[in-house]
Amino acid sequence: MTLKEELRQIAAEVIAESLPDAAVRRALGEIPAARGRTIVVSVGKVGWQMAKAASEMLRGAFDAGYVVTKYDHSKGDLEGFRVFEAGHPQMDQNSLDATQAVLDAVSGLTEDDRVLLLLSGGGSALFEKPLIPLEELQDINAQLLACGADIVEMNTIRKRLSAVKGGRFAQACAPAQVLSIILSDVVGDREDMIASGPACADRSTAREAIEIVAKYKLRLSPEALALMQAAPVSELPNARSLVTGGVGQLCEAARAACERRGYAAHVLTSCLCCEAREAGTFLGCIAVTHAQEGRRAYIAGGETVVHLRGRGKGGRNQELALSAAQQIHGLANVAVLSLGSDGTDGPTDAAGGVVDGASRAMLEAKGLKIFDILDENNAYAGLQACDGLLVTGPTGTNVNDVSIVLIGN
Repeated sequence: MTLKEELRQIAAEVIAESLPDAAVRRALGEIPAARGRTIVVSVGKVGWQMAKAASEMLRGAFDAGYVVTKYDHSKGDLEGFRVFEAGHPQMDQNSLDATQAVLDAVSGLTEDDRVLLLLSGGGSALFEKPLIPLEELQDINAQLLACGADIVEMNTIRKRLSAVKGGRFAQACAPAQVLSIILSDVVGDREDMIASGPACADRSTAREAIEIVAKYKLRLSPEALALMQAAPVSELPNARSLVTGGVGQLCEAARAACERRGYAAHVLTSCLCCEAREAGTFLGCIAVTHAQEGRRAYIAGGETVVHLRGRGKGGRNQELALSAAQQIHGLANVAVLSLGSDGTDGPTDAAGGVVDGASRAMLEAKGLKIFDILDENNAYAGLQACDGLLVTGPTGTNVNDVSIVLIGN
């Protein structure tokens, strides 16, 4: 088995260990029954999976259920649930229609009622009632996706343009109690930033929002700019949250999978948050430094960013892997993988990429140079040309990204 093949197997094991089912069931097992009605709302790229786990745990003891997830991420009907699919990473009219259906369902609840909100990454696009025209919101979202802003910066802006983000959904549910069970895709597990915090008091400030607008030279209308200065929702007495999974768990699953194969495994960080190509260069250098020290694995989790310059197709994990290939060129005993745990990396069908010491040579034999590929943000085609695409399909989890350096004998 080659190191690339071994990394693909490790990736499959890591995903299996990071599924949210057990965490959701554990969280629900600690919750007493509501006196009144119970509404279950599951939002995010793994919304269907979380809803299924909740349905099995509650055994029908809820009055209505709603799933809002990404296109092609539903796995069929769920008894007791209305299932909606909508746009991600760009919100669309289906996002708005699904959100309105949820808002209608929670309207008029009493203090004896409860809303169980199951949240996973992707909720910022999927769950939306904009305070500005949809077309303008889509333009601002596109600017945020292209400029290299990290997830906290993006969601600081997004929540100020929304009637459901930044704690406003919990306000819409009042006086009913809202319990959020959260699968974190945000480095540091900031509850107010995961899915833009629909049921969490906002810890960001108007000053921070204005600074982000200036930093990235965002183009905002006067109406949108005025919303940046609005006071955040600072108190939500009817809401509480429980984070059930995150990138730390993902890194530990990777470490365990590597150790089962006889590698001395080290988690370097679970807070990787720089430019993707810089992270790839760094991990490639780690490999070069330790290439002669025997069977080792180095693991980094988090969420890198990509500053769009070209017109190609790819994602942050694909760019990271391809950048690492530049550094490990010629090393016969090294491979690097970078994986988006949800199975989708950028607007592609790949979860990430996997490369080894021969990848650069394969590209150059076809007249392709890694620098040019990255400059055009065309990592998907580059990895495709060196058998480096990692395709898993939707995984049923979403807890950030993990990158693994594998050093063989």
